[in-house]
Amino acid sequence: MLITKKHLPRRTFLRGMGVTLALPLLDSMIPAQTLTRKTAAAPLPRLGFVYVPHGAIMDKWTPATEGAGFEFSPILKPLEPFRDRLNIVSGLGHRAADSTAVHSLSPTTWLSGVRPKPTQGTDAFAGVTADQIAAQAIGQDNILPSMELAIEDHSGLIGACDRDYGCIYMNTLSWRTPTTPLPMEINPRKVFERMFGQGGSPADRLARIESDRSILDAVTKEATGLQAKLGPQDRLKISEYLENVREIERRIQKASQQVDPNMKLPEQPAGIPFSYDEHVGIMYDLLALAYQANISRVFTFMMAREVSNRTYPQVGVHDGHHATSHHQNRADKIEKLVKIQNFHLTLFTKFVEKLNTTQDGDGSLLDHSLILYGSNMSNSNAHNHFPLPTLVLGGGAGTMKGGYHIKQPDHTPMTNVLLTMLHKAGVPVESLGDSTGVIETA
Repeated sequence: MLITKKHLPRRTFLRGMGVTLALPLLDSMIPAQTLTRKTAAAPLPRLGFVYVPHGAIMDKWTPATEGAGFEFSPILKPLEPFRDRLNIVSGLGHRAADSTAVHSLSPTTWLSGVRPKPTQGTDAFAGVTADQIAAQAIGQDNILPSMELAIEDHSGLIGACDRDYGCIYMNTLSWRTPTTPLPMEINPRKVFERMFGQGGSPADRLARIESDRSILDAVTKEATGLQAKLGPQDRLKISEYLENVREIERRIQKASQQVDPNMKLPEQPAGIPFSYDEHVGIMYDLLALAYQANISRVFTFMMAREVSNRTYPQVGVHDGHHATSHHQNRADKIEKLVKIQNFHLTLFTKFVEKLNTTQDGDGSLLDHSLILYGSNMSNSNAHNHFPLPTLVLGGGAGTMKGGYHIKQPDHTPMTNVLLTMLHKAGVPVESLGDSTGVIETA
């Protein structure tokens, strides 16, 4: 695409009282008479890491054939419309997680490949994770170098953590340094305000919530002035973006006003939906907005925590997830696990659809992203770490071609996939954890 318009800086913001609103990539941000792929405004790869607990029923996850043209398995069926943007990688293992302390080690080693220090105290020590290596290299110009989100609070897990490894290892995927685990935010309102501004004093924010006013009210004048200077395509893009921001804000406000008569104390913080589906959906929509407006290029998201006993009545599973995961090869429990795992993929697919339909320069957000989805456990009944359920979605800004089941030699380090993603995102790192090289992709 050849651009001939006046150049608007890529880091253009709408500012108001306590609000800083980043903008999506506009045609006007690309210098005149240049191709988008050769400019500073050219889309760069975004990286995302989505974790699900308790492994997968691997014969219902792994395609029967290798290479192109594979048939989608029952668990992965929701992603079939995105075959050309999907690579399934099998044969992977994670030796760093091998232990009887499986539920603590699975999250904290997934993105590092480094076995942490055994401790129940405050002297935790683990490996720096791939997301934080990426954030340091490619996220420093963003409002948020990285985002760490989850759905479940860890407070219900006190006393349920593994022997010799404290709950600190179970409660995050991200380690900025070997001694700095990053907390994972479960409250959509807090995520929203981190992304778009605090909105003034605590009293101002409370008044805005109670009156149903929007943070967009603070930038209306500036937005109107900017749109008057833009071409019709950019005006439409900004209008759609602002409406997306407002729609998510409405959903968060609605969640803040909900009252659940059956909820036990302590109460959920304002902003957390009671519906799991809605909670996950809002979090994914916030991540899509963060990508679109270049607020952040790196995220981790834990769709449920290890030892979570959440039930999934929406797909007919009324037994707790963790209890069901100890299936003892019972067909009825395995069937329930397949339903849960397929449901998680269904919710994830809605996020993929959002990325695919959101324009970003000459392509879509999905074209310019690499998203890892998987678990650091294989058979939940055996608590083992081979073979791991792993897939990578997205075009990586032209660095990744999809449509393949890539079979690796047995026990290939999971960190090889992470190293491959980092290289495709332009992160100059030679190795990660126990990596032995990169994965050959088409």
